[in-house]
Amino acid sequence: MASRNPVFNRSAAFSQRGGYATFRDVPTPTPGSLEDMYRRPAASAVDMGRMTVDDAVMKTLISFVVLVGFAALGWFVPALAFVGMIVGLVLGLVVSFKQSTNPALVLGYAAAEGLFVGGISSVFQDRWPGIVSQAVIGTLVAFGAMLALYATGVVKATPKFVKVVATAGLAYMGIALASLVGALFGVGGGWGFYGVSGLGLLLCAAGVALAAAYLVLDFDFVEQGVRNGLPERYSWLAAFGLLATVVWLYVELLRLLAILRGND
Repeated sequence: MASRNPVFNRSAAFSQRGGYATFRDVPTPTPGSLEDMYRRPAASAVDMGRMTVDDAVMKTLISFVVLVGFAALGWFVPALAFVGMIVGLVLGLVVSFKQSTNPALVLGYAAAEGLFVGGISSVFQDRWPGIVSQAVIGTLVAFGAMLALYATGVVKATPKFVKVVATAGLAYMGIALASLVGALFGVGGGWGFYGVSGLGLLLCAAGVALAAAYLVLDFDFVEQGVRNGLPERYSWLAAFGLLATVVWLYVELLRLLAILRGND
């Protein structure tokens, strides 16, 4: 039966009548051709559409470029920080619970977080000059240190490590939400538990340590994704995880430095 598709009709392969294939239709490979096939390089992860470390790095860089661009906007219009916080929270929950690999959602999250980070950074910088550069340097140092510890095998994402970090993360999230509610009622001078002398310093230090530990989980996700041959689109999910953790780490360092500097 002839194909109605004009493209297929122009091809001899689709215009021939069907028939039964026989063993004579398949040429017998020669020793030389077998040797040539054997020596050919195996298909790479890129050829097969699988996730690679380069994919994860590239998607992460793209996400951070978007974040920095919108952070510049938030810096000059600090009022956008609240909008960025709400939108970022919603998109973050959607990506997290749906395990979405949609680039638009991830980049939208990066843009929202950029507005939030830029806005609060501007406010903190006005109150404590130089604090933003200190927080940025601290974030980069912490990221590099955790990457080195993970790459050298000093810190590993063992099942026990993952369980402890995940449990601590949920507990910290609960405390942070309670602190937010308290801040609405003037606790800690509007800073919630973080504004309470002693307790705020302890919470910020714990937050920095926990965010650094979550970087190990993000690194492990990339490694396991590459090892298990996840589709290339999952590099966007890896980028989302790294972006969220780095922003968290930066904000915790910003608050910690503000507490340490006090009324300076």
